[in-house]
Amino acid sequence: LLLAIAVLGSALKDSDLVPDTPLQNKRNPLNVYFVKVAWAWTLWLLLPFITLTTYELARSKFLYGRARSALLVLRRLGALLVGTAVWYLCTELFIYVENLTGECSLQGKPGQPPRLYASKRECQQDSGVWNGFDISGHCFLLSYCAMMILEELAVLEALAIEHSSKLRVVINVLLVSLCSLTVIWVFMFLCTALYFHDFSQKLLGVLIGLSAWYGTYRFWYLKPFSPGLPLPNIPLSSKKYSYSR
Repeated sequence: LLLAIAVLGSALKDSDLVPDTPLQNKRNPLNVYFVKVAWAWTLWLLLPFITLTTYELARSKFLYGRARSALLVLRRLGALLVGTAVWYLCTELFIYVENLTGECSLQGKPGQPPRLYASKRECQQDSGVWNGFDISGHCFLLSYCAMMILEELAVLEALAIEHSSKLRVVINVLLVSLCSLTVIWVFMFLCTALYFHDFSQKLLGVLIGLSAWYGTYRFWYLKPFSPGLPLPNIPLSSKKYSYSR
């Protein structure tokens, strides 16, 4: 779905078939208050969700003691540390590529030799325009966040809590919040595809985001020394809980 949105959105943008809307303004509220801090929203909602659901499953399904359940929670929260590292490293990589491939468009003052700029920040400080290969950070981060949330929500398949329990209310609130956030991420991904970046920049961004998801949840987290998959950690050969679903 994300790849299709990137391709079709880019085709509409290049064909000038996209109408003008407030969403093409980078200062629109959804972009400023959500997308700009997308990882923070994802992190602070997944943090209590993973903690509560993992602890409850460890205690009720696997009959672990408090100490072992707490250790399992800490292990699963490692996925958020991995996600933070992925976000930071990829963001720094995108900045490095843009600085490496770009140059500053700036009208020099008469009588002064042209200045060479080493980075986009230096160029913009002098009111210049930096022309470099700008890999879409929005496409990367929004796709990675959306896929990560969906993977973590899979834990609900095995979770059974009494209807009168306060814990059920809290988890339901977190569930609705995470689902709403995913809708916002996909919608803003669509807006990015329609209004911003070149096709190659968007395609590379979403491919890196999907690669980060696949490399963690479908490869590394299957290994013993990793944060592990969301509970229940059923082997992939199981027809009922197979992740191929």
